[in-house]
Amino acid sequence: MMVSFFDQFASPSFLGIPLIALAIALPWLLFPTPPSRWINNRLITLQTWFINRFTNQLMMPLNVGGHKWALLLASLMVFLITINMLGLLPYTFTPTTQLSLNMGFAVPLWLATVIIGMRNQPTVALGHLLPEGTPIPLIPVLIIIETISLFIRPLALGVRLTANLTAGHLLIQLIATAVFVLLPMMPTVAILTATVLFLLTLLEVAVAMIQAYVFVLLLSLYLQENV
Repeated sequence: MMVSFFDQFASPSFLGIPLIALAIALPWLLFPTPPSRWINNRLITLQTWFINRFTNQLMMPLNVGGHKWALLLASLMVFLITINMLGLLPYTFTPTTQLSLNMGFAVPLWLATVIIGMRNQPTVALGHLLPEGTPIPLIPVLIIIETISLFIRPLALGVRLTANLTAGHLLIQLIATAVFVLLPMMPTVAILTATVLFLLTLLEVAVAMIQAYVFVLLLSLYLQENV
């Protein structure tokens, strides 16, 4: 039984071919495209309003040089939210529960922020490794600690997203299994458990959106330090 709980995180395959590429590519087909008319419909208007508000909020702390990342970060935000939300549907697969996929997003983007900082302002970028006013005996120790924390950032990004989604999906499946087991024996307890399951599902919807926002927000904070 315990093995079956983790089967939902295995990449689906057909004729031995992994279908994770389809799970990543197909959600993009759900987004409406602007028509050729001057006036958009309500769905496109709502989508445009959300993307504009999110981009303005995200780019506000950054200077003009960081605004070049607006399209990339907004697209990543919409992509992660869509995949996380679709993964809550029954009989679906959530690609963001795979650590390899999340690290594939985190490492290149984090490395890009570091390279930009080293290229544009190397003195300021290296200055983050040593806080101002540090006593001389602590300088080597703090440089080592700050260097380790710098290289742990992409791992923290990927593990945070993976762990939150995986834990939520496992908890939903455990409580749903308990409901089916308790229903013939203790219907009242099963109804109460189903209520908890419904509330947990609403919480997971919020977690799916918040974790996507946190992922992109932390990337923007890393970018802010280097532009």
